[in-house]
Amino acid sequence: MPRPLWTGAISFGLVTIPVKVVSATENHAVSFHQYHREDMGRIRTRKVCELDGEVLSQDEIGKGYEVARDRTVPVTDEELDRMPLPTAKAIEIVAFVEADSIDPVRISDSYYLAVDGQVAAKPYTLLRKALERSDKVAVAKFAWHNRERLGLLRVREDAIVLHSMRWPDEIRSPESLAPRETELDEDEIERAVQLTDSMALDGISGFRDRYRDALEEMLAAKSEGKALPAVPGGEEEEPGKVMDLMAALNASVKAAKETRGEDATVHEMTPGKPRARKKSAPAAKKAAPKTRKKTAAKKQASGKTAAKKRTAS
Repeated sequence: MPRPLWTGAISFGLVTIPVKVVSATENHAVSFHQYHREDMGRIRTRKVCELDGEVLSQDEIGKGYEVARDRTVPVTDEELDRMPLPTAKAIEIVAFVEADSIDPVRISDSYYLAVDGQVAAKPYTLLRKALERSDKVAVAKFAWHNRERLGLLRVREDAIVLHSMRWPDEIRSPESLAPRETELDEDEIERAVQLTDSMALDGISGFRDRYRDALEEMLAAKSEGKALPAVPGGEEEEPGKVMDLMAALNASVKAAKETRGEDATVHEMTPGKPRARKKSAPAAKKAAPKTRKKTAAKKQASGKTAAKKRTAS
């Protein structure tokens, strides 16, 4: 198990569940160091006082809040510890809500909540079963680095996951970013929906970071003195180039079908033209003459029958 980042308890009504918080994710990104090109010496970041130019150690550095230009109020760790923070050692559940009611934009880092001792096994399982059976998620408050935060508890397999969330006033409004209202042809929308169907998957577990794979392959080749691996090239769309939207959609649907091994035949759709189902009206008009011919034939047959009757009489 990874090293716990925090220990405390889940407060579930009058139920207390001792837990340990461990990170639910790992960072596999390739990181680089800065170095001196001339002699490959490592470049270090030092904390220097801007008044006397001295390099400071961590125990010489304190916190401060700038209330005005050239005026900073010092704040000590002891003063912060005395601040009222009821959730300092507890993840306090304050509500249960539908999962769909949580805006994904508000969700930040994710952590697993592991039981802290055998005494926590039964209440932990109780909370997990309650979340599963109710189909809801729990909204909670908890403290992290001397700051109260909002969290979300949900079940993943047999574990309870804590997602840290942004407070409502931390979410910026997208109103100014939305494009101006524009007209779309119905056929363009239908083709875009068809593209989403062609690209639909049951899950995303098969995706890999191809950039990281290529980067690690390149670094391995350089460290072993081998030739660098060939980089597959591809045509890039010119930035700002105006595209034919329907042509791009038709090509995308065809490519998606080929990738999935399906029939890549795409019936081209052009904006502004009537849809296929509207062509049924002319077919009905063509059928009208046949009806008239049949009616005329019936009248002719009935005339012959009447003439036979008159001859017989």
